[in-house]
Amino acid sequence: MNDKYKLTNFARAVNNLQSILRETATPIVRDAAIKRYELCYELAWKAIQAALRTEGLEVCKSPKNCFQQAFQQGWIEDEPTFAEMIAKRNLTTHTYNDNLAEEVYANLKKYLVLFEFLLAQLQIGLEKS
Repeated sequence: MNDKYKLTNFARAVNNLQSILRETATPIVRDAAIKRYELCYELAWKAIQAALRTEGLEVCKSPKNCFQQAFQQGWIEDEPTFAEMIAKRNLTTHTYNDNLAEEVYANLKKYLVLFEFLLAQLQIGLEKS
């Protein structure tokens, strides 16, 4: 899969998360939004890998490392919230309960803003190359 395609997939996932977060909150919408968040998360770090490769930089091997490198590149402004996202994402994929789901869902709009900023930074970098 080429690097531009990874960024396109990330952009599509961000758009899908935006869309679901405009829906009226129900348990089904909540669960769908969490799954869309997980997909954004996965595609975000893969898009970071692609951008680093395009820049000729060392390519990260894990989400945490990729987000750290993106912070160093200025593609992420709020590293602590990305660290929070890592922790929440790991919890949502390995355990499930309503309290955790509600907690994650309550933070998705905040996480979306971070994904949108990252996407914009990666798109700017792609245009320059």
